[in-house]
Amino acid sequence: MFTLKRAVAADAAAVRALTRDAYAKWVPVIGREPKPMTANYDTAVRLNRVDMAMIDGELAGLIETIDRSDHLLIENVAVASHRHGQGIGRALIAYAEGVAKAAGYREVRLYTNRRFEANVQLYLKLGYAIDREEEAPGLGVTVNMSKRLT
Repeated sequence: MFTLKRAVAADAAAVRALTRDAYAKWVPVIGREPKPMTANYDTAVRLNRVDMAMIDGELAGLIETIDRSDHLLIENVAVASHRHGQGIGRALIAYAEGVAKAAGYREVRLYTNRRFEANVQLYLKLGYAIDREEEAPGLGVTVNMSKRLT
């Protein structure tokens, strides 16, 4: 379906552009740009693991993960808007779960905005459970989710 390429500093602009495109649909839903649209990707590609899904030389999606002491955190999953519905996001999440297993983690965590209902439902279908919801003034409700790995 795609090949994976680890992002480097020179990829930060492409990572930023893809993420802005992928999350643009949520701006009218929450009335502001979601956190991933405003992140500093120059720093993210240097400090975190950003794996880019390439199709015919085109950046089609990406997944950003962060190693924590006891789990792998999925910080961002983004798929180019014209590639939505092709299974790229699901495949990237499965890939991250494999990365977590290979690193010896027993859990993967992620979070999303409660108003991103389609995302919450997808994560539930993929075996993630809602751990808690946190409200932040002016930002809405964050749904924190996790999945135990076998």
